[in-house]
Amino acid sequence: MARVSVEDLEDLIISNCAKSSIVLNTSILVSKFTWLKIRASLTDGTFIDVSYNQVTEKTAYAQIRDEQRIFGADNKNGWHWHPYEDPQRHDFVDKEITFAEFLKQVEAYMAK
Repeated sequence: MARVSVEDLEDLIISNCAKSSIVLNTSILVSKFTWLKIRASLTDGTFIDVSYNQVTEKTAYAQIRDEQRIFGADNKNGWHWHPYEDPQRHDFVDKEITFAEFLKQVEAYMAK
């Protein structure tokens, strides 16, 4: 992710969550000058955790059920997905994965 301010990313995530029919609520767990962690509770009892470190530019999205990641994406060593069928796997892609794109994938999975 191109370096973005914590405030701008926070606004973007909250805005996307507010438009989604699967998000019950969002909680800001940490919001400091260079660090952000947000949790979005979902209608199926899972939640999405988003973390961002502005200094390292590390960004991670994870859908969690029973304290286990069931789906995710992050940019450690390059942007990649952790797919539903094998959340430990790394499926690398050649472009940034935005939160909007991640949320769209979660919505599609939950609609099945």
